[in-house]
Amino acid sequence: MAHLSLSSRLRITALLTAAAAFGAVGSASAATDGFGPPPPQNPATAANGTATMHGDSASSDTTPYAGPGVGAVSSSRTALASACPTVVIGSDGYPVALCTTIFGETPTVYLLDPHNGDRLASLALAKGNLFGGVYAYLDNGNDLVLVDGDDDLLRIGHHQQADGSWELTIDQTLSLASVIPSGDSVVGLSPGWDGKVWFATQDGVVGTADTGTGAVRALALPAGEQVDNSISTIPGYTAVATDHALYLLTEGPDGTPVVDWRAAYDRGPGRKPGQLSWGTGATPSFFGPGDGTEYVTITDNAAPHENLLVFTTAGVPAPAGSATPAVPQPVCSTPVLTQYAESGTEDAMIASGDSVFVTDTYGYPYPALPAGAPAAVPSSASFQGGMTRVDLNPSGEGCSVVWNSDVASAALPRLSLGDDRIYTVTASGPMGLVGSDTFAGYHYAVVDPATGELESSSLLGIGLLDNPLQMTGTTGPDGTLYQGTETGVLAIRPSS
Repeated sequence: MAHLSLSSRLRITALLTAAAAFGAVGSASAATDGFGPPPPQNPATAANGTATMHGDSASSDTTPYAGPGVGAVSSSRTALASACPTVVIGSDGYPVALCTTIFGETPTVYLLDPHNGDRLASLALAKGNLFGGVYAYLDNGNDLVLVDGDDDLLRIGHHQQADGSWELTIDQTLSLASVIPSGDSVVGLSPGWDGKVWFATQDGVVGTADTGTGAVRALALPAGEQVDNSISTIPGYTAVATDHALYLLTEGPDGTPVVDWRAAYDRGPGRKPGQLSWGTGATPSFFGPGDGTEYVTITDNAAPHENLLVFTTAGVPAPAGSATPAVPQPVCSTPVLTQYAESGTEDAMIASGDSVFVTDTYGYPYPALPAGAPAAVPSSASFQGGMTRVDLNPSGEGCSVVWNSDVASAALPRLSLGDDRIYTVTASGPMGLVGSDTFAGYHYAVVDPATGELESSSLLGIGLLDNPLQMTGTTGPDGTLYQGTETGVLAIRPSS
């Protein structure tokens, strides 16, 4: 794509903001920290690790499956002329990708052949807020669940025809329009343990939808607060982060969301370069060493360094008979990514056991910004990347930085609980101006979570075609890593 004019390239990449809302072989040393346990399996989703953009409904960004490993790998690209932030895999083994087309900016679902990555079927959906074309989940029947631009909650199934061909069809529709104000749109969704679908809109409406009865209930969060990332669910709780605060919600008797507690955070002086909104760039992540649900975490947007914030899931209860919410119970607040003069992230955290991993996206050159995004403060910066690991203290109070790493992750990493390795894609070369990624190199990378050291690195490609845009990869049960890029999906496998 390097032969394209700048105007053509900008046209190609103008929509790709939605996708982010998203060397040499070194010594291999698998971590021995014993991360986990994974969060509980949501009965309404496909298997943990492959059900959502962040792996599971708790958004832990872990997977039970071992990845391609530190040896030689091969990669193949499925060209879709689309940015593909979400790749999920059901019990039948077929990858399903939710993407946004380059031309037309249309949310589109693709069914891929697990053997060779070929596109088997596609289905274009109604356009709306671009973030609505990012977050979705695969249910326990292998249907993709999402909300389209018409405010319809859809279940999309893939079906093989008598002649062997495949078809994607809308198998269920439920309108959410009755609770979504004009001009607003759904950003994130995740199922509760009772099967209701939780959703959040950009302007701060949080709701539940019962696809069995058709009942839709909603609660408006305080005016002026915006949701720019997805939401997360565990048994009994839903976490939503706005650009001002983290909320933990429960479900009232009739299904209406109820705020259990609200924790305001430092949103900083403005939107940082390498972020898409002014506030946290993180989807909330649940984790813990007991059952994987004891804690919930986000980052704030403090300057010059953001802080990792961890709270107990159960806050301090309000006095008996009080109508006020519970009080959040903080466990940890510590600056992260301090190896650089400034830091920030547009990524969710990896969260597992007592450990949280934060990646630095400060200065990452997204090709476009959401409509209405404020100017960056400062106006620009070079992308350096990097990661920090933070462990909670054994006492359950406070936390400590275990390591800082300069591994320049250009994707949201995923921790494998199957082989105790972190898998990602790194960037090398010029990064910092729109269009500069034309000349950047992108590498499949394996990071040791015990030390933060790079274990293995293999060049995938140079330029637009292989830019992962801080999107996260999904590892299948066979060890194949599916990584969304600006223009399609990469399948990375061990070399035979």
